Amino acid sequence: MDKITELPIIATQSADDDLFDSFIYIGRNLENDLGASQSFANVLEHLKSLKKHNSSFESEITFTVFDDQRVIYSPTGPLDRDYDDVRRIADASSKAVSRAIKSGSKRPLLINTVKNAFPNSSSVSLLAALESSYIPLEIREANNETDKLLKVEKLGFWHENLEEARSLINLVNGIELGRIAYRDIGGSDPERMAAANVLAYVNQILGSTDIKVSVVEGQETFEKEYPLFAAVNRAANFVPRHRGRIIKLEYTPPSGAPVDKTIFLVGKGITYDTGGADVKAGGHMSGMHRDKCGAAFVAGFFKTLSLLKPKRLKVFGTLCLARNSIGEECYVADEIITARSKKRIRVGNTDAEGRMVMGDLLCEAKEMALNEVNPAIFTIATLTGHVIRAYGPSYTAIMCNGPARDDQIDKEFFQSGEDSGDPFEISTIRREDFNFIAGKSEYEDILQASNNPSTMDSRGHQYPSAFLICASGLDKHGNDSEKKLAYSHVDIAGSSGPFPGIPTGSPIPAFVYNYVLPRLYIKDI
Repeated sequence: MDKITELPIIATQSADDDLFDSFIYIGRNLENDLGASQSFANVLEHLKSLKKHNSSFESEITFTVFDDQRVIYSPTGPLDRDYDDVRRIADASSKAVSRAIKSGSKRPLLINTVKNAFPNSSSVSLLAALESSYIPLEIREANNETDKLLKVEKLGFWHENLEEARSLINLVNGIELGRIAYRDIGGSDPERMAAANVLAYVNQILGSTDIKVSVVEGQETFEKEYPLFAAVNRAANFVPRHRGRIIKLEYTPPSGAPVDKTIFLVGKGITYDTGGADVKAGGHMSGMHRDKCGAAFVAGFFKTLSLLKPKRLKVFGTLCLARNSIGEECYVADEIITARSKKRIRVGNTDAEGRMVMGDLLCEAKEMALNEVNPAIFTIATLTGHVIRAYGPSYTAIMCNGPARDDQIDKEFFQSGEDSGDPFEISTIRREDFNFIAGKSEYEDILQASNNPSTMDSRGHQYPSAFLICASGLDKHGNDSEKKLAYSHVDIAGSSGPFPGIPTGSPIPAFVYNYVLPRLYIKDI
């Protein structure tokens, strides 16, 4: 993975290229889509004969053999209803490639015949095909094939214009290699991707690139600079392989290029979440190795930046890597900890550790942002179960402070999510959220959390945003400040993917479409 900069994606104008051993047709309707091009005339007649005898033909995948070659037809279904979006094309592509792989195909050709339904259907269908082909890191390592990232040897991409196809493949290649890094980190077990191993992996994939990588380690340093992070790390620090790390990344545009936007990404990287002293009982601990997908996003996005090299964009990233362990040194509810911002924080629930590990690093990002060009700050985290209750398991929620809302960052991400098939829901931080986290006595300035799971609290995914704002000192940089800073919290607890299952890589596509694509000077097809 460290030396791989290109996935085996091949563009072709031929729909019967003998380089490929399966031919996948994505269509909304057989006659309308495949019938629109003479390139598909022969296979069209064969598929028509099958459709004639199958009333379910346009609602299920068809696998057949034509001219001694595997042929798969995968219908999208309707695309023009109020609730249809580009993910219907992604779903058809994903199912078809999975079916091709199951049949033994190693060199499938993806032929997306849907025209003009969505502007980015080609890139979305190709990303879905690649996602279905991913091999988890631990399987690659077990087979001693660490550089074999995909279940296919080659993935063909049919397009009538090869120059446009190559530009699109360059974009998709950058996004997918970032998503593979995300999946490798986010999906691997808590020992394989303990903090020290995440650091080694990040150095492998970014160490020889233009990305600057640095690390902060040591409990004494954490306690001095990042006391909220230090509290979570305290118990795990006694087990050397579980000790936390803070990884810092920096991307600057090609030499001499002016910067018109600076973004700060602070990612939650809980390598395993036991709940701490407020232990996750009753079987709720299973799957908690996936609580590091916010940090995995940051690493993956920087892999994408290293490949696509957008101009005019500067990016700072932080991976907040800690294990929320149980032990005689674990932090407990009722502790009062003075944060980097000098705010006094009363712990309400040790299972709300994600906002703790990010709070001081968010404060540091705030300090740095005051000296950067046009800054926007983000926290990205698998933070709450409540966000899944609110929006379901497939959506990222974004919550903006006043300056970010005025800059329409939430609306930008809603649109970039629609365009890339990586959908966002806009949530709002309200006065009730700030009231919720306000100190309840003279002892503390801020309450970290209630003693309930987030799913049991009203506004359980919104009020943590208010905590992060106040604990970091960003409340001094809202619309009532002379030094406004745009801040958005991004909760990916749902969109990061199912467990059991493989992480999605969300929201890398939406971030690329929002910040990177406009600075590549290419248009998606």
